[in-house]
Amino acid sequence: MENSNQPQSSVSHEPGKTPISRTVSPVRSGRLRWTTADIAVGAALGVACGIVFWGFNFAYSAFSPVLGAILPGIASLLHAFWYFSGPLAVLIIRKPGAAVYVNLVGCMAEMLFGNNFSFGFVFASAALQGIFAELPFALGRYRTFNLPMTVASGALTALEYAFYLLFFRFQGVALLSPRGITHTICELISGVVIAGFMSWALFLAIAKTGALDRFASGRSMRGRDEDVAEEGPEA
Repeated sequence: MENSNQPQSSVSHEPGKTPISRTVSPVRSGRLRWTTADIAVGAALGVACGIVFWGFNFAYSAFSPVLGAILPGIASLLHAFWYFSGPLAVLIIRKPGAAVYVNLVGCMAEMLFGNNFSFGFVFASAALQGIFAELPFALGRYRTFNLPMTVASGALTALEYAFYLLFFRFQGVALLSPRGITHTICELISGVVIAGFMSWALFLAIAKTGALDRFASGRSMRGRDEDVAEEGPEA
């Protein structure tokens, strides 16, 4: 039986020329395979984000009633502090499932520290947020990692979370009611600004420290900085 994994030979024929034999190598897929380092960094990032989630719970409990008194639904402007981890995880690890993995680790870390929400609600929310955070990068086959993709990731996560809350937490709030509209708009703003722009800024800051030099994400940023340095100031 012929082994399909073996390199295949092809011969090109051009009039008046000797046929040239070329070897066609199989496509390498190792770029998207998880390594032990990816798993370790993802776990560390998840725990760090879980601590942020846990601390934000206290801040949100203090500010949410005040914001709600000003305009019901406006507190959603802060929600992305619960899901910025998804876009950030994909930017750093650059592997399929990175956002889901980091979100779930962060969710479990948050629950260990203490949480006033049910485990099922938080776990399902974290998984869905991770899936939606990955969508733009997955559609780009995990080849493009830039600010527009990060903002799109944050916006999609925000849209998912807006509907998730309307279905499972704000059951008495209609989507097209004043509060529902305010909530959805504020959620999208939060996703774009916090999960999008802030996650990108965090990634750049982490990459500049050299902590990601062993990863493709860190090497790509180092290469970009070197290219800029070589070009020098414009005349």
